[in-house]
Amino acid sequence: MPEHAPATARPDLVQDFCNGQWDTQLLPLIEEHIRVPAVSPAYDGEWEARGLLDAVAESAAAWLRTVDDLPGLRVEVLRAPGRTPLVFFEAPGTEPDARSGHDETVLFYGHLDKQPEGDGWTDGRSAWEPVFDGTRLYGRGGADDGYALPAAVTALRALAVQGAARPRCVGVFETGEESGSPDLDHWFAELAPRIGAVGLVLCLDSGAGDYERLWLVTSLRGACGGTLEVRVLDEGAHSGDAGGVVPSTFRVLRQLLDRVEDSATGALRLEALHCQVPDERRPQVRDAARLLGDQVTRRFAWHANASPVTADPQELLLNRAWRPALEVTGADGLPPVVSAGNVLRPFTRVKLSLRLPPMVDSAAAVAELTHALEADPPCGVSVRFTPDRVLADGWHAPATQPWLDAALSAASRACFDGADVAHIGQGGTIPLMGKLARQFSQAQFLACGVLGPGANAHGPNESLHVPYARRLTACLALTLNAHALA
Repeated sequence: MPEHAPATARPDLVQDFCNGQWDTQLLPLIEEHIRVPAVSPAYDGEWEARGLLDAVAESAAAWLRTVDDLPGLRVEVLRAPGRTPLVFFEAPGTEPDARSGHDETVLFYGHLDKQPEGDGWTDGRSAWEPVFDGTRLYGRGGADDGYALPAAVTALRALAVQGAARPRCVGVFETGEESGSPDLDHWFAELAPRIGAVGLVLCLDSGAGDYERLWLVTSLRGACGGTLEVRVLDEGAHSGDAGGVVPSTFRVLRQLLDRVEDSATGALRLEALHCQVPDERRPQVRDAARLLGDQVTRRFAWHANASPVTADPQELLLNRAWRPALEVTGADGLPPVVSAGNVLRPFTRVKLSLRLPPMVDSAAAVAELTHALEADPPCGVSVRFTPDRVLADGWHAPATQPWLDAALSAASRACFDGADVAHIGQGGTIPLMGKLARQFSQAQFLACGVLGPGANAHGPNESLHVPYARRLTACLALTLNAHALA
């Protein structure tokens, strides 16, 4: 039976505990996680045979089994042939006192799979060997998202050791998020009876505007994409013979992309790719722009005299969170420059990645994108757009209840030297959030994370800002305590 503990947590004790655990347990644990190249299935067709996703799941579960100061903690690694493993934990709450009339569950979410190594790491750093410089821990998967599970459990432990009230919590930490979470529906269906009624969802796989305050993520963009191929010949031809006679596939490709995107501004032309910005978000965008200023752009490693599309941080935040954006992320049919001869190439194939505003239907978007690209091809050339198998809708947070607003503000002020909580929309995609919003339609949602300036998730020199992670962990504990007493 859970113990009776209606106590309000002391912020100083919470912070002392979290700092101590980061020094003694969490940093070494995350360093070990970084060392395992547990690449997500979308990037490793042999993932099941390699067993690396299973290894990181079992390693996380093994640490959880050593936790002896969180009464009733239970942990399991769920496995099934052909499906990515998932770590699930349950932690009973304390007995509610007369002030608290609910026993709803808090659901933690994060992931343990990683993006591929990639190129461009600074000398002395690499994807699979952690480097800690006293502030940042470099390596793939530390910030995205290996810190999340130990941080969640440490927040609960911070309450348990001082006898403070805490709600019942469950944790769902998957190993397929970077591949679009293909197995999550299966695992949630299996876990539904054990999860119970969810009152608060805590997603720890998102970002922060800076490291000076607690950031609450209010929206995430969706995503769709695919492969666009333009083919005009069955084999390449001498450019002197074919140039001016045979249409260039690269020129045709440019024409097709101009149907979708204004090449001068980057604005997307298709109506189905846009949505209105909700009224309640515009003042939050203004506040975030005021707080961040040029930090909105300084987080990127600009080359030479390159500059952003506008100098207005408010417009940039709206672009990143509430407007669609197209990027060509890969290409076939283009030989390397050093070996490119005078040949009119038979085809050009590119990979398109399209970020969608939070309330845009991804299926409708990809249908309009396909029609725009394939209809009436120039010169009758062969044009084929093959959409990606996985689509992802965006997410827009529901209105927060007064207790949660107050709890987040108090937690930020306590842990960040008086700085109040701030709100920001993120340009990334977490497919799970839309699914959870539909499944737990009455729940409150708190999306946050450590992916602030310089974190560079998915890119070279990915890093975890450890001082922010410590403070975030303490904020989670104080928010959980407020939930238990609400």
